Amino acid sequence: MEGSTIYLYQWFALMAVFSLAVISPGPDFVLAVRNSIVYSRRIGIMTAIGFGFGIIVHVTYTLLGMAAVIASSIFLFAAIKYAGAAYLIYLGWQALRSRGAGQVAVEQALSAGGARASITSWQAVRSGFLTNILNPKATLFFLAIFSQIIRVDTPPVWQVGYGLTCAFMVTGWFSIVSVVLTQGRVRSLFLRATKWIDRTCGALMIALGIKVALSAR
Repeated sequence: MEGSTIYLYQWFALMAVFSLAVISPGPDFVLAVRNSIVYSRRIGIMTAIGFGFGIIVHVTYTLLGMAAVIASSIFLFAAIKYAGAAYLIYLGWQALRSRGAGQVAVEQALSAGGARASITSWQAVRSGFLTNILNPKATLFFLAIFSQIIRVDTPPVWQVGYGLTCAFMVTGWFSIVSVVLTQGRVRSLFLRATKWIDRTCGALMIALGIKVALSAR
């Protein structure tokens, strides 16, 4: 029972931390905005599903690689941890300086609205998957997070659960974004809030990066 409680705590910690990354600005958000506005709500949701598949790949190789690193070199693991912490602080700083990334992305998408060309659901999923999987910064992020949350003795079934949680969170969030951005009134309210969402996430990410750097394994 005690072991399950620890892993459940890890799961809640992961949800709290990962939610910051999901709602902060990045390539996924820009593509989700573009596909939702230029094409349709359905295409936006299919793009979100593609993001989810990409997250599964990132989580899989991160967990497998991290396990090998922990087993082979404490020094290398520490170096990866500090690199991840630095990246979290960098992300936080970028978000603090944001003036509302959502507004810029929406304006660009609306300006491209005249060149509308239909794409299939499969093409939307593929575009989301490729955008997510080809983002090298995701590796550092997951290394930073999982180096703090995952223990050496965390059972594989829980690790799989953590990965699926991340995938569902990404898919769910960007599906919501697709629905919101295709409704004019709701979209305007959402965009007015993006600057403060970005800055709040930025401050929390900087705090998290400092905690990662100062924590001991």
